[in-house]
Amino acid sequence: MKKERTFAMLKPGTLQRRIIGEVIIRIERKGLKIIGMKEMMITPEMARTHYAEHKEKSFYTELMDYIVSGPIIAMALEGDDSVSLVRKLCGATRVDEALPGTIRGDFGKHTGTNIIHSSDSPASAERELSLFFKPEELFSWDDGNSKWF
Repeated sequence: MKKERTFAMLKPGTLQRRIIGEVIIRIERKGLKIIGMKEMMITPEMARTHYAEHKEKSFYTELMDYIVSGPIIAMALEGDDSVSLVRKLCGATRVDEALPGTIRGDFGKHTGTNIIHSSDSPASAERELSLFFKPEELFSWDDGNSKWF
């Protein structure tokens, strides 16, 4: 196992349905540290950069319209093998393939309005983290034995 960082985004539907806490609880209970988190609106320019690899796909326009339709929660996560761990927590992208017990399996209603995004590789995580966070917005912290907790 290697300690790494990854990116996750709670999409507009998560906020609209008021299930942010439910999703964050699952991430934290798995032992991942949230080292950066913010609510924001994604600009069309930022969305085009983030989803550039999907530009030629049939769902691109719907995806772009959805992601800029409301606020999102951007999260920087840290932990052992965090990229693959978060992907497993999220479940399959297609709602009809997402298993119960996963975030998408339990909360997903429609594939086109998926509720969570997570980086699919360490390279993607690095790119996405740098798109959504400045270095000074990330706070890696020690969760060892502290006299304060």
